Amino acid sequence: MADEALFAGPAIRRLRKREGLTQAATAARLDISPSYLNLIERNQRPVSARVVMQLLEQFDFDPRNLREDESIGGLDGLARRFADERFSDLGIDRDELQEFLANAPQAAAAFARLYDNAAPGGEQAYDPLEASSREIERWRNHFPDLDVAAEELADEMRLSRGDIGLALTERLRERHQLSVRILPQDVIPDSLRRLDLHARQVQLSEMLSPASRNFQLALQIAQLEYREAIENVARGARFEDEAARGLFQRHLTGYFAAALIMPYSRFLRACEATGYDLPVLERRFGVSFEQLAHRLTTLQRVGQRGLPFFMVRLDRAGQFSKTFIGASTARFVSSDTSCPLWHAHRAFERAGELQVQFVALDIAGEREGGWLTMARTVEGSGSPRDAQFVVAVGLEAVLAGDLAQARGISLRSQDAQPIGPGCALCHRLGCSQRSLPPRGRRLSFDTVRRGVTPFEFAGD
Repeated sequence: MADEALFAGPAIRRLRKREGLTQAATAARLDISPSYLNLIERNQRPVSARVVMQLLEQFDFDPRNLREDESIGGLDGLARRFADERFSDLGIDRDELQEFLANAPQAAAAFARLYDNAAPGGEQAYDPLEASSREIERWRNHFPDLDVAAEELADEMRLSRGDIGLALTERLRERHQLSVRILPQDVIPDSLRRLDLHARQVQLSEMLSPASRNFQLALQIAQLEYREAIENVARGARFEDEAARGLFQRHLTGYFAAALIMPYSRFLRACEATGYDLPVLERRFGVSFEQLAHRLTTLQRVGQRGLPFFMVRLDRAGQFSKTFIGASTARFVSSDTSCPLWHAHRAFERAGELQVQFVALDIAGEREGGWLTMARTVEGSGSPRDAQFVVAVGLEAVLAGDLAQARGISLRSQDAQPIGPGCALCHRLGCSQRSLPPRGRRLSFDTVRRGVTPFEFAGD
């Protein structure tokens, strides 16, 4: 997959005005023609790598500002916000949003900030979890420096050979003089892992599965050896409070641990060689389905990209407790709840079975895109009393033809199961599964006819 062209006209124009320079003077410093700079500022030409290097040499600025759209999740992040039912009567399509984002990125960022901070009552509400999620979205859940560091450590530890848990245990013993001890549940009833420096032990709950034990050991190594690198990435984020920074830093630590167990290059090669066969990958790397799903959303290394998966975790009420969209365009997982027609819900009744389904988002009768989704139950760590969740991963159908789990599945657009973004946000007519009326629509009542749904409303 080719890298996207970088269009950053408004950012270049603001930089030039900040320096008080004319286009001719700026072009001279960048060693390009004034006419070419004019085209760049009008977003009619992308910013080349050579121009970026000249900007770094000639001006004091943060190169991340060239990708202003990433701070709000790019076009998909903006589209998610405009999908709010309060804007449903405006008919704003993605082409219009693309133009808005390209020509007025600061205005788009201002809108996104107001939207994100506005509570239903009109008051300002800061949600640290949402702030952390937005920062992950800005990075598209790919942190290249951490990936490289984890891959180098995996090579040093030779994690591709033998038992991963043994190699992690040896690392803790040799480098940190820490032994690993498995403790009964009644000794650490409320903990999965505990670092006891007095006893020089990493203590793990006996209720952890082998995959979870390995992950906890990798987390401990990340905290002991790469805390500074992780904190440096977290410090680059612009959070309003420490809770958001703490959540983001916790995500980065987990990211490093997963990258250590599933080193980027070796993991991507295995994905491509097996057709991203999920059960095979689980066993090959000794990971859980949820750990594997997380990792699949991160494969965006320049020059070595994997397929753009999304991943969600949902409970029996259809609420998302985790959402990682990465480089995917899956809008239907951007709301707070999911459609009951999606087979991810069926997975609860068929524990351990992989539910594969081809779905398309239906917006008031018009289908948008199509995704092959794969969902399975996962058990909580630490206790049999833990809640059960379903983890789902998905990929655009146009990219999914060669997947192992796509065999025998028709990916023709007419065969997709239409789903919505959750009943309250869904405007599909005549859905027998509807449990709530759609927001922003006037309900209609017929005294002589009873329809298939208790909530009927007029179409557009």
